[in-house]
Amino acid sequence: MPSPELQRYSRPAVLFHWVIVILIATAYLAIEVRGPKGSDSRAFWTAVHFWAGSLVLTVAVLRLVWRLWRQPPDEIESPAVLQFLARLVHLALYLFIFVQPLLGILMINTGGHPVTLAGLNVDITLVGADPTARKLIHGAHVLIGNAFYWVIGVHALAAIGHHVVLRDQTLRRMM
Repeated sequence: MPSPELQRYSRPAVLFHWVIVILIATAYLAIEVRGPKGSDSRAFWTAVHFWAGSLVLTVAVLRLVWRLWRQPPDEIESPAVLQFLARLVHLALYLFIFVQPLLGILMINTGGHPVTLAGLNVDITLVGADPTARKLIHGAHVLIGNAFYWVIGVHALAAIGHHVVLRDQTLRRMM
C-alpha cells in the first residue's frame, strides 16, 4: 500500500468534487449577473441558478453515498491544528452543499411558488406559502451564500498553500 502522501481520491470522488465546484461557481455567477427584475436576463439567469443549485444538491447526495461506500485516502500527516481546521472547513462545505440548495428551494416555496427547472416539466415543492418563513429563509440563504464566498476562498487558498508552501500532496490527490 502506498504511503498516505501518495494515495489519491478515487476518480468518482474527484469527479463529484470538481462538478460541485463548477456548479457552485455557476450558481454564484448566475445570481451576480441576473439583471433587473422583470428582464429576460433575470429570468434566464434565475433558471440557471435554480438548475445549478438543484444539481449541486443531487451531486452532493451522490458524493455522500460514494464517500460512505468508499472511504477517502488516509490524511496526510500535518500538525493537529491544521487537521482540525481542515476537518472543520470540510464539514462546513458539506453542510453548505446540502443546506444552501434546500434553503433556496424552501425560500421559493414559502414565497408561494414551486422551483421550476426550465426545460423539464419538474416543479419542486417541499412546503407551502408562508411569507414570514420566507423572510427568515431568504435571510439565511443570502447570509450563508455570502459567508461561503469566504469559506470556499479559505478552502482554495489552503489547497494552494499545501501545494506551494508545504509542498505536500494534498492538492494533487484531488486532481
